[in-house]
Amino acid sequence: MLITQTPLRISFLGGGTDYPEYFEKYGGAVLGTAVDKCAYFAISRFYSKLFDYSIRIAYRKVECVSSLNDIEHAPFRECMRWTGLHQDVEINHSAELPAGTGLGSSSSFTVGLLNTIYAYKRKLVPSLELAYEAIDIERNVLKESVGVQDQTFAAVGGFNLIEFRSMGNFIVNRVPFSPIRLEEFENHLMVFFTGIKRRADELASKQAKKVEFNLKRLAAMRLLVDEGYNVLAGSGPISAFGDTLHKSWMLKRSLDEAISNNTVDELYQAGMDAGAIGGKLLGAGGGGFMLFFVPPEKKAAIAKKLANYQQVDFHVNSRGSHVVHADSERYVSQFPAVVREAA
Repeated sequence: MLITQTPLRISFLGGGTDYPEYFEKYGGAVLGTAVDKCAYFAISRFYSKLFDYSIRIAYRKVECVSSLNDIEHAPFRECMRWTGLHQDVEINHSAELPAGTGLGSSSSFTVGLLNTIYAYKRKLVPSLELAYEAIDIERNVLKESVGVQDQTFAAVGGFNLIEFRSMGNFIVNRVPFSPIRLEEFENHLMVFFTGIKRRADELASKQAKKVEFNLKRLAAMRLLVDEGYNVLAGSGPISAFGDTLHKSWMLKRSLDEAISNNTVDELYQAGMDAGAIGGKLLGAGGGGFMLFFVPPEKKAAIAKKLANYQQVDFHVNSRGSHVVHADSERYVSQFPAVVREAA
């Protein structure tokens, strides 16, 4: 059995400029991080001649099928088709947090599954290439109107400013944190679940169609990426990052009326009233997790004010998709690079 781990992500600034409909013309960028909440895949050889099916996959349900075409779960089916894996295999998926909550889980699934199958087949794929393949599958095979930051964070990991110059031309710039600065940053984060799950591709499709209408807002959001990066990479007060988040959220929620709603607005205002400097809804909008940037001395007040909402703690700057376990000594000895560095 071989097991992989693929991170979810938190996007702070620039979301919306990572749609090809925008960055192919104007250039886009995001500032965000891979986090310590992950998706996991376990893959193993399946001896189909002993059973009446040749593929077994497990996620929220279990599918035992004799043909790739019989798989109901489209991303599972198309990732296996893409990598040429057609039979004699069992793959199990699990995740630490649910889908539809603004943490890029769909893309972590695609990246993680691709990386799992490639590792199983003893093929080492560079991180960015893994991201490009996942984007190709999601946008061109599954026909989903998604952005491209989630796949990139899942594949490359880290805390980054990612520039999107054109499709297939992404530049990953690591944020040059000192350990003390990184710890200070983490100590300002609070994340709460709104209680609302939603399909991100539906919201993303609406936003992609309104790119030309929102050009000025998107351009302003792109500039805030550089502003946020300069705060984090500098030595000034880190509280300025909260102000940047607030400005960006005000712009983001104005892109489309479906991005926010009464529940989201009330939660955000409650957090701000209790002492947050800034924040944003994670993901495409409509629900999911709400992030606040909070002075540490205000955290207790905000936790009390938002006690009815589930809080989840995150650590940032996590590693990209990689193999965490391969139980065959022969596998490790013949292909150590995959175990050590897979994507």
